[in-house]
Amino acid sequence: MDEAIIFKYFPELTEWQKVRFQKLQDLYLQWNAQINVISRKDMEHFYLHHVLHSLAIARYVGFKDFTEIMDVGTGGGFPGIPLAICFPKASFHLVDSIGKKIKVVDAVVEALELTNVKTTHARVEQIDESYDFIVSRAVTNLSDFVRWTGYKFHRKSFNHVPNGIIYLKGGDVTEELSQVRGLKKSVTEIGTYFDDPYFGTKKIVHLYR
Repeated sequence: MDEAIIFKYFPELTEWQKVRFQKLQDLYLQWNAQINVISRKDMEHFYLHHVLHSLAIARYVGFKDFTEIMDVGTGGGFPGIPLAICFPKASFHLVDSIGKKIKVVDAVVEALELTNVKTTHARVEQIDESYDFIVSRAVTNLSDFVRWTGYKFHRKSFNHVPNGIIYLKGGDVTEELSQVRGLKKSVTEIGTYFDDPYFGTKKIVHLYR
């Protein structure tokens, strides 16, 4: 499945954005041969499983200019890089504790000339900054993630949804959410945005004050 699926759901993309989405798969094929950041068998579903999945967040909230977002446990750059292409006037900080993954992210960011992305090789607990949103793709259970990041978002919101954590998660999240204290919770089925069966059990979890 190629990049046409991105253009199907995001027909409003500019030429600048389209060119960068088109370049993504070749860049990851090239780097993945050296440093495995995406499973080999998953590369044939690259745009569906990684790029479009990341962009579910763009359907949930259209980040306004100057919004500050941290992508925690970004791995190969998801959801941060697709979101950075989608929102070139928002700023993204991609963080991962594994250096070789950040090496790939840095190379992709440079090749795409994404000036709104910075990266850090560190554990999130070492990041002494705050943001409007924390985003991630299921790096750990929600209660641990909240413990690491729940104090790292600004209280004053200017987007159409409240500042907080936006977490991509599959399956039943009821038990994990029951362990999260002190934050309001919203769960959105990604299938309401994208009709492919792959998204049947996938969700956006939004945690906020």
